[in-house]
Amino acid sequence: MALAPFHLAIPVSDLAAARHFYGEVFGCAEGRNSEHWVDFDFFGHQLVIHQAPKMAYQEAAYSNPVDGHDVPVPHFGVVLGWEDWQMLAARLKAKGTSFVIEPYIRFVGQPGEQATLFLLDPCGNALEFKAFKDIGQLFAK
Repeated sequence: MALAPFHLAIPVSDLAAARHFYGEVFGCAEGRNSEHWVDFDFFGHQLVIHQAPKMAYQEAAYSNPVDGHDVPVPHFGVVLGWEDWQMLAARLKAKGTSFVIEPYIRFVGQPGEQATLFLLDPCGNALEFKAFKDIGQLFAK
């Protein structure tokens, strides 16, 4: 079964700042929009940012320990190809991005070994981008 694009709508307290972040920092193409929301082609998926008051989880993210790092909860993101992840990590570093968890290889030598990075958008939404040299490890135990 081929993967279908997901649709995710998230709250942003500053629509202009979030629009710049997803459009300019990530280079996501903009789709439909109004004065209260904007949709983006988010690596082949539909991400919609909606103007809304700041949510409690955007003020101070909860976290769980994973591989020696505090992973923010909730978070969302995309599993990219290995080279695409490397290019994204380089792009974000070149733009002076502040990371919650710097790009690194997680679970080295274990099932599910992966490249990962975490960052926050300007409104406090946590994002994770990961990649596997062997995509068959995505759900490995």
